Amino acid sequence: QVQLVESGGGLVQPGGSLTLSCAASGNIFSPDAMGWYRRAPGKQRELVAELTSDGNTKYADSVKGRFIFSRGNVKNTVWLQMRGLKPEDTAVYYCHVQKSGMDYWGKGAPVSVSS
Repeated sequence: QVQLVESGGGLVQPGGSLTLSCAASGNIFSPDAMGWYRRAPGKQRELVAELTSDGNTKYADSVKGRFIFSRGNVKNTVWLQMRGLKPEDTAVYYCHVQKSGMDYWGKGAPVSVSS
């Protein structure tokens, strides 16, 4: 079983920065994938950034150059550094782990970008 807890969401002005954290517990040794998704109001959930088992990190085109995904040395914490935030980044951000064919999700961290 894997448990994921996000933190760091909030309200920020356009152009501002936020860093989301995800603390993972349980059996997360060598996950198939680990990263962040988001769901904006009225839209489907979409990939933001994800580290796959081959060591590559993929980003949504809309966040490339602005968001940075990182994983701690202890490997049970991941972060999403968000810079140059735009109103269209407003969404609930979810931490995600895929392992042995199972998908695990956190409860989500709301991010609102507004002046």
